[in-house]
Amino acid sequence: MQPKEVLEYAKENNVKILDLRFTDLPGLWHHVSFPLHELTEESFEDGFGIDGSSIRGWASIHESDMLLIPDASFPWIDPFHEIPTLCMIGDVIDPITREHYPRDPRYVARKAEAYLAYTGIADTAYFGAEAEFFIFDNIRFDQKEHCGYYFIDAEEGRWNSGRKEENLGYRPRYKEGYFPVPPTDHYQDLRSEMVRVMEQCGMTIECHHHEVATAGQTEIDQRFNTIVKSADNMMLYKYITRNVANRHGKTVTFMPKPLFQDNGSGMHSHQSLWSKGKPLFAGDQYAGLSQMALWYIGGLLKHAPAIAGLIAPTTNSYKRLVPGFEAPVNLAYSRRNRSAAVRIPMYSASPKAKRLEFRPPDPSCNPYLAFAAMLMAGIDGIENKMDPGEPLDKDIYDLSPEEMKDVPTLPGSLEEALNNLKKDHAFLMKGDVFSQDLLDTWINYKIKNEVQAVNLRPHPYEFALYYDI
Repeated sequence: MQPKEVLEYAKENNVKILDLRFTDLPGLWHHVSFPLHELTEESFEDGFGIDGSSIRGWASIHESDMLLIPDASFPWIDPFHEIPTLCMIGDVIDPITREHYPRDPRYVARKAEAYLAYTGIADTAYFGAEAEFFIFDNIRFDQKEHCGYYFIDAEEGRWNSGRKEENLGYRPRYKEGYFPVPPTDHYQDLRSEMVRVMEQCGMTIECHHHEVATAGQTEIDQRFNTIVKSADNMMLYKYITRNVANRHGKTVTFMPKPLFQDNGSGMHSHQSLWSKGKPLFAGDQYAGLSQMALWYIGGLLKHAPAIAGLIAPTTNSYKRLVPGFEAPVNLAYSRRNRSAAVRIPMYSASPKAKRLEFRPPDPSCNPYLAFAAMLMAGIDGIENKMDPGEPLDKDIYDLSPEEMKDVPTLPGSLEEALNNLKKDHAFLMKGDVFSQDLLDTWINYKIKNEVQAVNLRPHPYEFALYYDI
């Protein structure tokens, strides 16, 4: 839409409040609201002032004034508020220089799209992310000087099969939650409501289903889109799933590994490059791929240990990224092996459907930074004609240690991933897509607030291991 059309849209829907959204560096949405009369056509150039000093990873107190410029291309009516509220995403602008704020994650994704066009390799990158999540009924957690614990409960959790009260059975077994019909699948209607609300807000949804784990693990698949739009949609996806669940007395988490001994939640990311409306990843090479697609895979595999710090960016991510449970820890590609980092879907022979699926990302990431990082790794692979090696089409778990020794793997911890990012990030800085300041801020924030914070605290299982040592 154009600004004038947004104002007409607001009037048609009897809107009373404008709500602007923006994303902090770790990847959480924030918002600020204004009476609708504050929104004029000039607002789309002048913006709205905010204080950015308390936003994680943003400016210090002495340079805290920021502007939010509404993006007129993506308005929607919030489906959860009683008072009609118009929502838009704001781009963050420095009020003095009138330039984009370099630590705004959305700006990084914009620059990645612009850099792709600048290279002449392609004019469009399409990303389709499959974010999994859990639906729980109760969550309790705390960490103090003398205790630390978490307690999860879900009506659908297999651990409730022995419960005395109100127990009607029908709960997915551990690692057997894929596609059971109701009543074993407890959340068909809840997922359908999430889908209905997503489409009401302008998203295109392809399907939804129960995932492998017990206790309400779920996947809702969105239609692919450009990088910025896909990241915008992922932020809205999280917002809608959480709020629909909340109004039904449920809670949603995108933690990669909330349950021990069951499958974690990933965000498999389908990717393809196009030019002038034509797909560039279809060809006569392995699995129907083009040589360009293989080079792109080569870039992803080479830089995967570094971009792991952006696509799997929590300490909890590495509870998921361990061998087993189809964990995509092996830096190889395959058309059939789901433990390989890159899978080539074979559902359709159409050149338009030819794409690759990068499986290590999880939904704890900031999608703007994660999508930009994956694209930059792929571009580097194409520019330097990186050979991805031979495909790995065998069952990895049937291979001998001798056969596996030459297959590289992802880092085993967030700290290791961030150290790799420190050493290998020049490809991210091409075209000024990522700045040194942003990467340093990201790494320092993650080390101080997550890696060191977790390392300092005794783990409950350490008492089982060491209390009587």
